[in-house]
Amino acid sequence: MEGRSVGRSGELAEIMGRYIKADGTQETLIPGTRFIRASRISEPVHSVYEPSLCVVAQGAKMVTLGEDIYRYDSASYLTASVHLPITGQVVEAAPETPYLSVQLQLDMNQILEVIQLSNQAASPKREPGCGLVISRLSDSLLDAVLRLVRLLDAPQEIPVLAAGILREIIYRVLQDGQNAALKQFSLIGSHAQRIAKVIERLNCEFAQPLRVEELAEEARMSTSSLHSYFKEVTGMSPIQYQKQLRLQEARRLLITESMEAAEAAYLVGYESPSHFSREYTRKFGLSPMRDLQRLRETLG
Repeated sequence: MEGRSVGRSGELAEIMGRYIKADGTQETLIPGTRFIRASRISEPVHSVYEPSLCVVAQGAKMVTLGEDIYRYDSASYLTASVHLPITGQVVEAAPETPYLSVQLQLDMNQILEVIQLSNQAASPKREPGCGLVISRLSDSLLDAVLRLVRLLDAPQEIPVLAAGILREIIYRVLQDGQNAALKQFSLIGSHAQRIAKVIERLNCEFAQPLRVEELAEEARMSTSSLHSYFKEVTGMSPIQYQKQLRLQEARRLLITESMEAAEAAYLVGYESPSHFSREYTRKFGLSPMRDLQRLRETLG
C-alpha cells in the first residue's frame, strides 16, 4: 500500500513539475484546480483559505489557524470547509525537490449532490466541528486526484471526464470520518451552514462595525451559541476573525498598492491609526512601515 502511494505521489509530482515551472500559484485548464510550487522553505504567509482540498505531491507545509498548528505532507491532505484566515509556511522544500501541491476548490452544491447520490445521512443538529482538517491520504483518494491531474495531458478529455472524477474525489473525502464536518456545512438549516453564512458575511463586510448580537440574530442563535460554534469552526471568536481579515487586507494594500498606513487602516475599518499600528505590530512582529521596508528589502 505505502509503496504504491509513494509511486503515485511521485507521478503526481512529475506531472505537476511539467506544468508549473516557477514558484507561486498557477491555475490549470481543469476548472477549480490550481498548482502551488515553492523551491525553498518560506516565511510565514498570511492568507485566507477558501473551501478547498489540498493534496501535497512533494514537500510539507504548516498552517496556523487561531492557536492551533497543522502540518501536512504527501501522506496527508487538508480540507477547508469555509473561508479561514490562516498563516501558512512551506517547511520542506528545495530547488531540486520543490514543494508541490494541488488545490481543488470545493463547491457546497457539488458536495450536497454527492451526499444525495450516495444516500449519506447527516444530522442538521450535529455540532459543526473545525473548519480545517488534516487527514491521512488514502490510496483511493490519491488515485482519483492523480487521474484528474493526468487530464492535463489530454485537455480534450477535460470537459467530458473532469466533473465525474471531481465527484469521486468529493465522495472519497466524505467517506473519511474526519471530514464529517464537511457534510454539515452543505446541509440547509444546520448549525454549520448558519456559521458558514456568518463567515461569508464577515468576509464581505469586515471593514464594517461588528455587532455580534446582530450576527447571532441572523444565524438564529443566542450570542453565546454563536460564539461557541464560531470558535469551534474557525479557532477564534468573530471579533478575532474580523481582526485577522482587516490586518491581512491592510498588509496587502500596503504592499501591492503602495498605500500609506493611515489610509490602509481607514479602508479596512480602523478609526485610529495608532490602534491599527499596535494591532499590526502584534500580528506581524513589526510596525507597518518597518514591515513594508523589510519586505521590499527581501524582494529587492
